[in-house]
Order: sequence, then C-alpha cells, then structure tokens
Amino acid sequence: MSRDDRTPRYSRFVALGDSQTEGLNDGDDARGYRGWADRLAEHLAVVNPNLLYANLAVRGRLAHEVRAEQLSPALAQSPDLVTVMAGVNDLIRPGFDAAAVSGHIGHMLGSLADTGATVVTFTYPDPGRRLPAGRLLTARTRDFNDRIRAAAQRHGAVVADLSAHDVTSDPRLWSGDRLHLNALGHTRLAAAVAHALELPGSDAAWSEALPAQQELPAWRVAEAELRWVAGFVGPWLVRRMLGRSSGDGREAKRPTLGPVRLPASADEPVNIEP
Repeated sequence: MSRDDRTPRYSRFVALGDSQTEGLNDGDDARGYRGWADRLAEHLAVVNPNLLYANLAVRGRLAHEVRAEQLSPALAQSPDLVTVMAGVNDLIRPGFDAAAVSGHIGHMLGSLADTGATVVTFTYPDPGRRLPAGRLLTARTRDFNDRIRAAAQRHGAVVADLSAHDVTSDPRLWSGDRLHLNALGHTRLAAAVAHALELPGSDAAWSEALPAQQELPAWRVAEAELRWVAGFVGPWLVRRMLGRSSGDGREAKRPTLGPVRLPASADEPVNIEP
C-alpha cells in the first residue's frame, strides 16, 4: 500500500489559535490574511475538493482565551482534523506560568482528541535567535516546548516540531515585527504541518536551510534594531500598560465550516465560498 493510499482523507478542518493562525502578516487588512492554516486548507482541498474549513483564531489571544472562546465552537463543528497553536502571547509576558498555559493547551488537545479527530499542535523556535532580548526567553521556551510535547504524547496529538529545525529562526521567514511569519514563513509552516500529517505531496523540504546570506555591517544592524524598537516594541509596551490587546473587538475570520476555493495566484488569500 502506498503512503497516499493510507493517508486519511480529511473533510472537516478547524484551526484554533492566535495571530499566527489567523495569518498575520501573510497579506494585509485590505486584502485579508492568508497564513499557514489557509495554505494547509488549500493543500487538503487538492486531495479532497469537498473539504470544509473553519479558522477560529483571533490575534492577541492568550491560551486560556483560546480555550474559553474557541474550543466549544470547534467541538460543535465535529472536525476530523484540528490544529491548536497557542501560548506564544503568554510566553512573552512577564508573569508567564508554564504549567497553567500548557495545562490549557493539554485540555484542548484532550477534548479534541476524545472526539476521534486528528489533532496537531506545535513547539516554538527559540526567540533568542531573532530578538535582541529573546535570550531571556530561551530557557522558558525550551521548558514550554517540553511541556507541549508531553501533553501531545498523553493525548495522541501530532507535533509539528518547529523548535527542532534551525531554519524556523531564520529572519527571512519573519516579518518586520519579528513576532509574525511573513508569506515565506507561513508557506514553510503549512508545509511543516502537511509533512507531520504525512499528506500526499509533502516532504521534509520545508526544513531545509535558506541560501547563505552576506552579513550586514554593524551600523545597518543597529539602524534596524532602532527601527524595530520604535515601530513595534514601543506600541506593544503601550498596549500592555493600557491593558489593551491587538485583538480587542475582533472576531474569527472564518468562524464556521465552509468550502475552500483554491486561489488563482500564490498571493491571493484562500476563500470560503458562500
């Protein structure tokens, strides 16, 4: 029997999470955001044109908010494939509680797996490799990843192990804020999930390193750091002090299952037909 013959033919895919699963910054507010989950839905729709897809993710959500707001709607739609990507917004905050956050993720994995669905979750790249202050989060990230792996093992979830591959920290996969993937990063992540699921046409090419790049002079690096602090760190700190979130007032972009129409071009967001 070939690999393609034994691969499940998923028909109801639901994605849970925060901004990464919503699709920032693969697209924009005017055209809509595509993102890795939409790209994965396209891959699935090639195998099964009758695929139904919902994306419940909302930017800025913490793990307990993903659980409170998205788990029940996901269960109500009876998916046979679910992705759960949460916890990074918690990870970068001063009061991060690894046990509590991984507990919320474990609860979601267990509740979804109990329905018989295939459940996918993620480990995360070391932020110390792309953020100046990220080294302060390296040990925290490793511990969190270990907890996610343990929860996945308990509940039989598939793990897209992003932390195991150096390319996931390559700045060329990340947008200017260094917190969200760009189009190339989302493309690689979609391919990583497809590979973890052993979907037809998937392979390990997503984990290959990008071509070597010439190092920038020190003054260019310093200039880029100043722009990043002014453009992204400052506004983020202001929101934290004011108790605001980038997701305030926002709702899921695709709250219910709908058919997938494959895009006409690589840059067009995936569409849900009425």
